[in-house]
Amino acid sequence: MAVAAVALTGCHQNPFMNYKNWGTPHGTYPFDQIEERDYMPAFEEAFKQGRAEIDAIVNNPEEPTFANTIEALDRSGEMLNIVIGCFFNLTESNTTDKLQEIQLEVSPMLSEYSTAIRLNEGLFQRIKTLYEKRETLGLEPDQMKLLVDTYESFAENGANLSDEDKDKYRQLSADLSKLTLTYGQNVLKATNAWTKLITDENDIAGLRQDTKDMMAAKAKEKGLEGWLIDLQPTTYGPFMQECDNRALREELYRAYNTRCVGGEFDNTAIIVEIVNTRLAIAKLFGEPDYASKSLHHTCAETEEHVMTFLEQLRTAYMPAAKEEVAQLEKYAHSLGLEGELQPWDFSYYSKKEKDALFSISDDAVRPYFPLDSVKKAVFALANRLYGLTFIENKEIPVYHPEVCAYDVLDAEGNFLAVYYADFHPRASKRGGAWMNDFQPQYITKEGVDHRPHIVNVMNLTRPTETKPALLTYYEAETFLHEFGHALHGMLTRCRYESQSGTAVPRDFVELPSQFNENFLGEREFLDAYARHYETGEPMPESLVNAIKASDHYHAAYACARQLSFGFLDMAWHTIRTPFEVPDGDTVKAVIDFGNKAMEGVQVLPNADGCQMETAFTHIFSGGYAAGYYSYKWSELLDADAFAQFEKARDLRGSIFDKETADAFRINILEKGGTEEPMVLYRRFRGGEPTIDALLKRDGLID
Repeated sequence: MAVAAVALTGCHQNPFMNYKNWGTPHGTYPFDQIEERDYMPAFEEAFKQGRAEIDAIVNNPEEPTFANTIEALDRSGEMLNIVIGCFFNLTESNTTDKLQEIQLEVSPMLSEYSTAIRLNEGLFQRIKTLYEKRETLGLEPDQMKLLVDTYESFAENGANLSDEDKDKYRQLSADLSKLTLTYGQNVLKATNAWTKLITDENDIAGLRQDTKDMMAAKAKEKGLEGWLIDLQPTTYGPFMQECDNRALREELYRAYNTRCVGGEFDNTAIIVEIVNTRLAIAKLFGEPDYASKSLHHTCAETEEHVMTFLEQLRTAYMPAAKEEVAQLEKYAHSLGLEGELQPWDFSYYSKKEKDALFSISDDAVRPYFPLDSVKKAVFALANRLYGLTFIENKEIPVYHPEVCAYDVLDAEGNFLAVYYADFHPRASKRGGAWMNDFQPQYITKEGVDHRPHIVNVMNLTRPTETKPALLTYYEAETFLHEFGHALHGMLTRCRYESQSGTAVPRDFVELPSQFNENFLGEREFLDAYARHYETGEPMPESLVNAIKASDHYHAAYACARQLSFGFLDMAWHTIRTPFEVPDGDTVKAVIDFGNKAMEGVQVLPNADGCQMETAFTHIFSGGYAAGYYSYKWSELLDADAFAQFEKARDLRGSIFDKETADAFRINILEKGGTEEPMVLYRRFRGGEPTIDALLKRDGLID
C-alpha cells in the first residue's frame, strides 16, 4: 500500500499509515506510538482509500456477483475501520480535550462518508440486481442474509429516495451526528464539573471507611484536605446508600439528576433537536415516527409489539413494586423518617432494610470480592463453560497504564482473541460499563480467520492506600454482565465482519451479557471463588444463603425502574409531529414530557426540576433510541435460557453443564448475525421463550 504524503510529520511517522505492518502481538494497536496529531491525517487517508474501493466496485465492468459486489463491499474500508476502532474507543475510555475537538470535526465527516456510500446509485443498482435474483444465486445461509441485510440497509438509509430527499437525508444525518456527539460530551463534562468538599467528618456520618478513604484520596489528588464528593458512579452509589445526612443526600441526588438541565452544559434544547431530527428522517422514509423506522430489524419488529411487551410487564410487576415501596416507607418511618419517602431516601433505607432482612450488606460482601479474585472467577467460569484460558501478555501495548491485556486461548490451546480489561473510573472515561471491539472477527479474502480484539471498560471501586479494590455484589454482577458481551465478541466464528460477534439486533445483544449474570448468585460459583481477601477463608454458608435469599429483594421495583426508562424512550421516539416548546421554556417542556411518559410506572415522588433524560446517553447519544426496552426483552430471554441450565443441573448435577454450555456457545455465541436471532434462540432452547422463567426468578410466581 502506498504511504500517503501526510504519513510523516517532522521525524514522526504516522502509525496508521503502516497498519498492516505494526509488528505488535496479533496486530494490536501500537498505542505507545500513536499520537493525537495522527488521527486526522489517518482519517483523511482512510476516507480516500475507502472511496477508491467503492469506486472500484461501482466501476467494475463485470456483471454484479456476490463476490465482486456484496463481499467486496463488506471488506471495503479496512483502514477506516482500523482508525475508527482506535479513535472512538479512546474517546470513550481515555479522552482528552484535543480528542474531543477531533471528534467534533470528524463525526460529520464520517456521517457524510457513510451516507454517500448508502446513496451511491451505481452501487445500489448492483446490490439491487443481486437482491432481485437472490433465490437463483446458490448462496449459503450467511451469504443470503448478508445480501438481504445489505439491500435493506441501503433501502432504509435512503437509496430509494428522490435526489431532493437524498440531499435532505444527508443534511439530517450530519446534523444528528453532531447533536448526539455534543449531547454525550455535555454529559461527561457536567459529570466531571460538579464536586463538593466536605471538611467536617460529622457531615458524612454513616459512610464506610472505604468510601471515606476513596473520597479523601479524591480530595488529596486536587491538593485539598477533607472528603471530595463527585458524581462518578463509584462515589454516587455508595454515598446515596450510606450517608446519614439526608440534606447532603438530597443535594447529591439533585446534582446528579439535573446534569445538563440548563446551565453551561444544557442538553434540553439538544434533546428537542435530536428527536425532531430523528422524526424528520423517519418522515422522509414514509414512516409515521422514528420508532417505526428503527424497529424493523429487531426481534420486536414493531412499536405495537414493544408497547404490548412493556404493558405486560407493567401489569405483572407494578402491584408488587408499589407494595415494596410502601413496605420500605413503613420501615423508614420506624427508623425515624418523617413524611413521604423521597428518591434520595430509597437507596439509603433500602440498604438498611436489606441488611436487616438478610443479614447481608456491602460491608459483609466486599471482603469476599477483591477484584483480582473476581477476575479469576470470571475467567474460570469461561473456562468451565467454554474451555477458554486467559494469559496476561505484557508485550501487548495498552492505551492506559491501568489496562491489562490478555491472550485468550480456546479449549485446544489455539489463539482465540485479545482481551483488554479497563476497570477503574477516571476523569478521562465516561461513566458506566461497556464492551467493544478494537478489531472484530472475520475471514480475510485469503481465508485467514482474523480473531477479534475485545475490550471491557468499567468504573469499579478503586483500591485504597490500605486495601485492594473490594467490589460490591452489584459491581461483580456488572463485571459478569460486560464479560458476557465480551464472550459474544471473542467466541464468534463468522465469515463476514458485519455479521460477527455482537452484530445482532439490539434486543438480542443483551442476551449473552444478562445470561452471564445468573452465575453470580449460584452457590457453586460463590463457594469456589468468593474468598476473604485477608484470610483466604471461603464465604460463610450463612452469607451465601443470605445472598440467594436476597435475590428477590425489590425485584419488582427494579423492573418498574427499567420500565420507566423504556416508556420514556418510546415516548420521545413515537412523537408524530415535531416537538414544540411552549413559551420558549425548553427545560420545563422536557421535564414535563419525561414526567408524563413515566407516570404509569412511577413508584416514588418526582423531585421538582429533576429529570434523567438530559443525561440518558443510551438513547440520546448511544445506540438505544427506541430500543431501551431491549434490556427487559433480553432479560426475558436470559431467564428462559438459564432455566435450561437449571434443568440440566437437575438432570446431571451441575449448573456448569458442558452439554448445555456447548449448545449455547454453538447456537448463540458463535453465530453472530448470520441468522435471524429468534431462529438461533429456538434452536438452542427447543421452543419459544416464555415470561414464566422471568417471573419465577423475580419471585412473582412459584
